[in-house]
Amino acid sequence: MKKNNIIYSLMIKILIVVIVTLLVLILSKSSIKIKDTIKKYLYQNIDFSKYMNEYTKYFSELIPFENLITERQVFNEKLEYKSINKYLNGVSLEVTSNYLVPVVESGLVVFIGEKEGYNKTVIIQQVDGVDMWYGNLSDINVKLYDYVEKGSLLASTNNNLYLVLESEGKYLDYETY
Repeated sequence: MKKNNIIYSLMIKILIVVIVTLLVLILSKSSIKIKDTIKKYLYQNIDFSKYMNEYTKYFSELIPFENLITERQVFNEKLEYKSINKYLNGVSLEVTSNYLVPVVESGLVVFIGEKEGYNKTVIIQQVDGVDMWYGNLSDINVKLYDYVEKGSLLASTNNNLYLVLESEGKYLDYETY
């Protein structure tokens, strides 16, 4: 019975997406003004993390069968550190050895790689529109374009975690954030 409800829910979601897509295509063909408006929105910098947050609020999971396919890791922690110091465009947090780094705010993973001065880095576009850089990481637990929940396991680090907050090209102060 539960499996039928999941399939039914998935079919409804697919139908809604198809209808919305067809409406947008029909409207863009019928009027140049509507077509220009659609183009304007398509070429903007889209904040996918906000849309993902709204989607999960109304439709629960990204993949309806995800909880049947994969195991959920139980990890819901808050960021804890011994001391904080200014570092490049952000801060350096002194943490314990082999510290498990939690996600500070839900969002979309938009970068995984090396950043000069920050070593292995993950950037999460948070639902509040701020990009949070997590630097000096090892054993990264996420993939590019994953939607991560607040408190979930991001990676591990040894002794220092570098954090940078960026919004619209400006660096924000971690302590006032």
